[in-house]
Amino acid sequence: MVRPSFTRAQITDVDALEAHVSRLIDKIPKDGTTIDLSQLFTRLTMDSATEVLFGESTNSLCKKPGSGEVFADAFMRSQVDSFSLHLVPRMPDWLLDWMLDWAPWFSRMGKDIRIVHDFADSYVNSALSRRQELLDEKTAKEGRYVFLEELVRQTEDPIRIRSELLNILTAGRDTTASLLTNVWFMLGKHPEVWQKLQDEITTLDDQRPTFERIKNLRYTKAVINETLRLFPPVPVNSRQACEDTTIPTGGGPDGSAPVFAKKGTHFIWTIHSMHRRQDLYGKDAGDFRPARWLDDPAKGTKGLRPTWEYLPFNGGPRTCPGQRK
Repeated sequence: MVRPSFTRAQITDVDALEAHVSRLIDKIPKDGTTIDLSQLFTRLTMDSATEVLFGESTNSLCKKPGSGEVFADAFMRSQVDSFSLHLVPRMPDWLLDWMLDWAPWFSRMGKDIRIVHDFADSYVNSALSRRQELLDEKTAKEGRYVFLEELVRQTEDPIRIRSELLNILTAGRDTTASLLTNVWFMLGKHPEVWQKLQDEITTLDDQRPTFERIKNLRYTKAVINETLRLFPPVPVNSRQACEDTTIPTGGGPDGSAPVFAKKGTHFIWTIHSMHRRQDLYGKDAGDFRPARWLDDPAKGTKGLRPTWEYLPFNGGPRTCPGQRK
């Protein structure tokens, strides 16, 4: 259901992203004043993601703040607070509900959660009111794919629809904002990489790039790949065995033998550590070196062509749908 959002037609729509990027650039002071780009990137990805998911952008980067900006702020705060909630011992639902209304710290989080739910519910209810119209359409109309409309075709449960929307919004917004933040962080630390990147971008001749021209920016892609290697947005992941099974290696004296895994066994791995292993990436595995991804005809060397040792988008049947070559 999510994958149509990442079809070629959707991800090659450069114009759809252009308006949001232009608003971000307008937010950057022209006098060189220091600014926290991570906050702008978070709003950029919020605006672009909600346009695909809800069918309408929150426009939190607009000069005139509206309900979208209120939603974006509440969404960000509630995420941080919800994570902190995991540090609190498990409590009965009735007690948690009471604390969300009355306990000072909890009540602030409760208010933010209600703002987020009310905002999402307004779109959900609007789409549900058009459900029969959407069902009568055998397929979505030509043009932009709207995730909310597809959810409404599948179910009329407003709570489930809202939950699915917010779940995908969390995944799509945070990971992209994290990548953008880390790219600019590394560019600030490596001026020589910044210069090479600028040199490649100048080949666009100040024209709005098409998707095909963006794909041909090889050094830009290398910078992104290297950033994802050192700073994978999801640094740790896990799976649970649904039945008795084996994993191919990890057992025996040298770790090369299979290992039996009983049903219910949890597997946890750290992508962050794997991406920095010297046996996989060389002695400079901890260094930021985009050139490792590029072919060097002069030296006759090939750039990295990793397989399962490089998993910024995870792998297998449940790989991130946002991974597009």
